[in-house]
Amino acid sequence: MREGDLLVVTTISPSADGMFGELFATALRRRGVRGPVIDAGVRDAEELRRLGFPAWSAAVSAQGTVKATGGSVNVPVALGGQMIRPGDVILAEDDGVVVVPRERAHEAAEAAEARETKEAASRAAFLEGQLGLDRYGLREKPARLGLTYASYAAHVRDAAHVRDAAHVRDAACVRDGAGA
Repeated sequence: MREGDLLVVTTISPSADGMFGELFATALRRRGVRGPVIDAGVRDAEELRRLGFPAWSAAVSAQGTVKATGGSVNVPVALGGQMIRPGDVILAEDDGVVVVPRERAHEAAEAAEARETKEAASRAAFLEGQLGLDRYGLREKPARLGLTYASYAAHVRDAAHVRDAAHVRDAACVRDGAGA
């Protein structure tokens, strides 16, 4: 592991046991590792937070594991339905984790920068009072799709009219013997 790396861990069989905890975090932190992304469990969550050592995991469990077998290092792994290869870019934050294949890292960085610029402009517009409905051109879209805007009061009135019309139709069918 090199400084700045994230440790990506998967298991051969599903496990929610806490196989990563405060002691391993201490050793990795000393080497500049930023944290683990693991599709199993972590333990010592409070200590990890206190260390400022983030961990992205499928579970949190006090149940530890037996360190009886070794694993493989710097090999492709499948985690969360995604193939991750050594050297791929991993972005992890409170909302989740995303993997970017290393050959697409530059393209992904440009797309992220463009999105940040767009969101900054939207944020500024919202702070000025613009509505998302107008910002995203959503007022015109329903009309283009043949939809019309109706207030709730109009909806209730129209629903009552439809209900009354159905009642009259059903009563006429019974009177004519069709509903008997």
